[in-house]
Amino acid sequence: MMMRLSLSKGNFATIISVYAPTMTHPDENKEAFYNQLPSFFSGIPRIDKLLLIGDFNARIERKNDKWPLVMGKHGIGKCNSNGELLLALCSEFEQIVTKTMFKQKDERKTTWMHPRSRHWHMNDFIITTCRDKMDIHSTRTMRGANYDKSTTGKGQVSRPSSTLQN
Repeated sequence: MMMRLSLSKGNFATIISVYAPTMTHPDENKEAFYNQLPSFFSGIPRIDKLLLIGDFNARIERKNDKWPLVMGKHGIGKCNSNGELLLALCSEFEQIVTKTMFKQKDERKTTWMHPRSRHWHMNDFIITTCRDKMDIHSTRTMRGANYDKSTTGKGQVSRPSSTLQN
């Protein structure tokens, strides 16, 4: 889903909501998803603020040595193949994973608990252009009503600047 919102002074923000194939899907499906995303970007005016939001079913690692321009220093765990595809996409289109930009407790970054290992993972992301990263003041996970009882009891929120400007 894509939505374009009017901001102040004739500026606009475009929000794209996505749900990526899970790790159990064939590699062709996952690659097709990431190959399709650029077609959305081509229809967005370059002057617009961009927020790419969703469940990418991707894990990105704690270290940002390989991807210093597209993620901050505050990831979690190890990267999986979906994470590699996501970070490559961000690199190609000069985007940054906002949740990794802010130091915070892991419980404020994770959104999904693996049913067997019971480890929490960071699979959901809010991504913006590197140009606009200064407009984001925080991105964190919010505890849901089912936080202790469910593997999907968390959502996420980003706090943009109150005056988004170009």
